[in-house]
Amino acid sequence: MKALISPNEPRESGFRVADVSAHGFTVADPMFWVDCPDDIVADKYWFKDGVFTIFARYVPEDPEVI
Repeated sequence: MKALISPNEPRESGFRVADVSAHGFTVADPMFWVDCPDDIVADKYWFKDGVFTIFARYVPEDPEVI
């Protein structure tokens, strides 16, 4: 599998995985493809220094009841 990395979207934990594909295809700079494990999901992982990290979403301790 290949992960499309979007360096236009930096975060503390790296750059957003914008897409995942069995085969990479031509993309515009500065985006680029890297090899990734089969369980990586676009928009749920970040990539930095060769490591994929799942994006931890904020969950409030005391959610407001509507």
